Amino acid sequence: MSTDQTRKVCIVGASGKLGQYMVRHALDRGYEVVGVCRERSVPKLAAYADRITIVPGPTNDREVIRKAVAGCDGVLTVLVPWRVQQYSSGTAQAVLDYAEPDARLIFSCGWHITRDGKDQYSWKFKAALRIATVLARLVRAAEIDDQVEACRRIFASDRRWTVVRGSDLEEGESQGLPAWSHHVGDPVLASNLTRRVDFALFMVEALTDDTLVHEAPAIVGCRSPSALTHGATSRARLN
Repeated sequence: MSTDQTRKVCIVGASGKLGQYMVRHALDRGYEVVGVCRERSVPKLAAYADRITIVPGPTNDREVIRKAVAGCDGVLTVLVPWRVQQYSSGTAQAVLDYAEPDARLIFSCGWHITRDGKDQYSWKFKAALRIATVLARLVRAAEIDDQVEACRRIFASDRRWTVVRGSDLEEGESQGLPAWSHHVGDPVLASNLTRRVDFALFMVEALTDDTLVHEAPAIVGCRSPSALTHGATSRARLN
């Protein structure tokens, strides 16, 4: 898909920090933007209210998604494991079911998602993930396992998807398009830090990058020490 073919994009989870950056990047590229967010979060999009169409409602509400993605060439989806209600998997399934047949579908998640089981995680990472999963479920604040289920459904789909796996995030001015690798454990990714604005940039740029179709790139800031040390951009694309 070329830039000329992408005219209208839907951003699911537009009111969050990552979502708002994606809105900004998409508008900068001249896209018509439809944003989906919970009704109580609509005021967070006030700065863009006169430039985008806002569809309020839970992102796992199938009718909300059906309405929002109609006519969109691309759909950018933040997979958020809110509470214990299959939020991520419900959102992902609705996007897979209702997006236009040839739409480019870009999803965000964390490094803990693995597509082929070849990712290599440190014991600290695995321990922290186990603790976070249990605690989040106990207080019914999040359902991390459901994000895994959401990605399982995406990976099994024949839609034109990309799952962008983000490192730890920080705020700050853009450093440029992040470097990426096919697998966590690559030395390129060792710094485990990306500017949130650049995570959003990678998501939006993926709309017009067909080399990322059916890929699950794990990203890291292009100016992070590990990216600079290992010549990330050229090396990642050869892994």
